[in-house]
Amino acid sequence: QMMKFAWDNYKQYALGKNELRPLTKNGHIGNMFGGLRGATVIDALDTLYIMELEEEFQEAKQWVEKSFDLNVNGEASLFEVNIRYIGGLLATYYLTGEEVFKSKALELGEKLLPAFNTPTGIPRGVINLGRQGTGSLSSPCSGMSWSWGWASAGSSILAEFGTLHLEFLHLSELSGNPVFAEKASNPHGLVMNIRRVLSRVEKPQGLYPNFLSPVTGSWVQHHVSIGGLGDSFYEYLIKSWLMSDKKDSEAKKMYDDALEAIEKHLVKKSAGGLTYIAEWRGGILDHKMGHLACFSGGMIALGAEHAAGERRQRHMELAAEITSTCHESYTRSDTKLGPEAFRFDAGSEAMATRLSERYYILRPEVVESYMYLWRLTHEPKYRHWGWEVVQALEKHCRVEAGFSGIRDVYTTTPTHDNMQQSFFLAETLKYLYLLFCEDDVLSLEDWVFNTEAHPLPINHTDFKA
Repeated sequence: QMMKFAWDNYKQYALGKNELRPLTKNGHIGNMFGGLRGATVIDALDTLYIMELEEEFQEAKQWVEKSFDLNVNGEASLFEVNIRYIGGLLATYYLTGEEVFKSKALELGEKLLPAFNTPTGIPRGVINLGRQGTGSLSSPCSGMSWSWGWASAGSSILAEFGTLHLEFLHLSELSGNPVFAEKASNPHGLVMNIRRVLSRVEKPQGLYPNFLSPVTGSWVQHHVSIGGLGDSFYEYLIKSWLMSDKKDSEAKKMYDDALEAIEKHLVKKSAGGLTYIAEWRGGILDHKMGHLACFSGGMIALGAEHAAGERRQRHMELAAEITSTCHESYTRSDTKLGPEAFRFDAGSEAMATRLSERYYILRPEVVESYMYLWRLTHEPKYRHWGWEVVQALEKHCRVEAGFSGIRDVYTTTPTHDNMQQSFFLAETLKYLYLLFCEDDVLSLEDWVFNTEAHPLPINHTDFKA
């Protein structure tokens, strides 16, 4: 019902725009996707299909067939286009077998390739979707891709270039074109090359900093985070191994080693007994955790499921503790929704202390961890916690024409931010729905979710490249 309400209002007031502004009842385009449109359509497709909202799915499919234009100009985030558009199209193709989704995914995938035209093959963060083929390895910047202005000194971001692997392997397999995964014709092989660069570079204390230079292939500064900027790099290591039917042992080793370093240097327990993952700035810990980092409970549980003996037990406990801390960040607010970031300072635990961190924009990471922990332990509390979120969303985020984020989770009369994020339909509602489904709906044995919750099939047969 929540999904239908979110979709119907998007369709009525914003179809073809990227997101719905539910208070003003109009659409929002934004600057993340270049000239691409319909982000909410592509993000919602698989959720509508899984929920058997057949009429709504047909409306979305029709928009893709008739109105989804890939011949666009403008600077887009390589990462966002990959996880939302490529991920959404691939998942819907695998769920339905309908060719239109495959052909759009492959056509869009081709447009992302120039971003990799850098001295190291580590892609830059921004790609101009309109200008194709004008760059060269000697002058990689001629009109095709450059790095986000705010990224440290023109560097690439770990969570961005480290979150291409799952989608690009599928693009490679579906197209029969190894360029996406291997780029065999070129020493700058795409996603496998990224992994080569990362395994070669020196890791401070075994940790992966968030910023890497696409020119020199070395770290730009030593900020480490499991939240934004770092998060999905770690997630895609364990998921690459799972998606390969556990054959990609290099990914598994990189994941195991990274998690060991995180356990050793970043996992802390507060005075009040809450386990959290701190951020690391050149050896100095910042005792805060972002909402984005709350995905890690689910990730660690997923990895633990496939670990042996003592390690399995330890990681399951760690996953449960982190998920419980994230639940505390929700229960300690007046709305029962969690803030964008929360701290563990003297006197305040699992609470946002800065005004700039008190907002909630319909993010999915906490319910994502509830879903994984439920599937892997079947402890009823995870469903209870999920239901608390459903009730809080209905009470505080549902407005007349859709769902909106709120600016302060610590007041029961919050102001709305007038944005129904596409990931609310792709992730938040999908994970909540799956939390209350039987385990065989998108079974974890057969599907791996990309970082936008788009399900990609596990290759139970040998990879065809």
